Amino acid sequence: MLCLGIESSCDETGLALVRDGKLLAEKLASQVDVHAVFGGVVPEIASREHLRVLPVLLTELLKEQQLTIQDVDVVSVARGPGLQGCLLMGLNFAKGLVLSTGARLIGVNHLWAHLTAAGLEQKLVFPSLGLLVSGGHTHIYLIESPLKFTLLGRTLDDAAGEAFDKTAKSLNLPYPGGKLVDDLGKLGTVDKKLFPVPYVNNDNLDFSFSGLKTAVATYVNSNPQLRMDIMGIPDPSVEGIELSSQRNDMLASFNYTVARKLQIKIERALERNHGIKSLIVAGGVAANSVVRRVMSRVAGRSSIPLVLPSLHLCTDNGAMIAYAGYLMAEAGCRHNLDLEAIPRGRVVPSDWICDN
Repeated sequence: MLCLGIESSCDETGLALVRDGKLLAEKLASQVDVHAVFGGVVPEIASREHLRVLPVLLTELLKEQQLTIQDVDVVSVARGPGLQGCLLMGLNFAKGLVLSTGARLIGVNHLWAHLTAAGLEQKLVFPSLGLLVSGGHTHIYLIESPLKFTLLGRTLDDAAGEAFDKTAKSLNLPYPGGKLVDDLGKLGTVDKKLFPVPYVNNDNLDFSFSGLKTAVATYVNSNPQLRMDIMGIPDPSVEGIELSSQRNDMLASFNYTVARKLQIKIERALERNHGIKSLIVAGGVAANSVVRRVMSRVAGRSSIPLVLPSLHLCTDNGAMIAYAGYLMAEAGCRHNLDLEAIPRGRVVPSDWICDN
């Protein structure tokens, strides 16, 4: 079974081919440079970029693999959550391919695809506890199979990735700021008391990062010298070692606070859900070195394996959509051409049709 995956939920255009659960090839067009000047993603521009590059990427992908679109058995596409216009670009492109070839159409939950992406590299065992940490979502799931996810906790306001980007922006670091916050934080010393660990003195599994964003903004406002006059990457030889060290210490403390919050909630979830066989951590923030290290310790204390996708599978990509589509197709699932895009803020329905 050859499955084509299409990802266009935000500002990454990804296409990939998966044959019988194995990744053949993938293409990714990033829009980081396009949106960097605005300090964030502009939905209209993102949609137009998807429309422009999707046909080009597909042609290149098939040509390099010496395949034609007629060889594709399944077209899987991210149908949400995401930016409505961006999702529609990918969804309409997928429907056009299905109409012209007769391939099976499958709409993929973008969030679930992040959590099953590691299956391209290692065997997934269930039931698992899944932690999705990205720019738009911070969710905890009980995963009983690739098609059965139960949401245990979610972000009530801002997601972890949003907190990373806003922290970088407050210091005038370039967009996207998550990786730079991680890299600079590695050079600093953690002050565990610098920022409060937000929304943990409760009895639930939900998240809130708005308080941490406020704490960071307050700290930067009290220390305006930390904010660079011109957006860019700090140079200690220009601004001085002491200033760079103070900023790095702040970012090290921020990384610690985010990871500590995730740790508390995941340990709480593990205590409440018995028989968990693995911990899956996915999404863009799963590439953060501190988060990966802390989650490794959490899994180790529970004597379960930690399942982490490779760094290139943490961010949005076509491979995860192709693999999720393959898993659904293998289970006999499909969608009709009335498949709808589901924007962020709405629950993606499990409305597939099963032939088995």
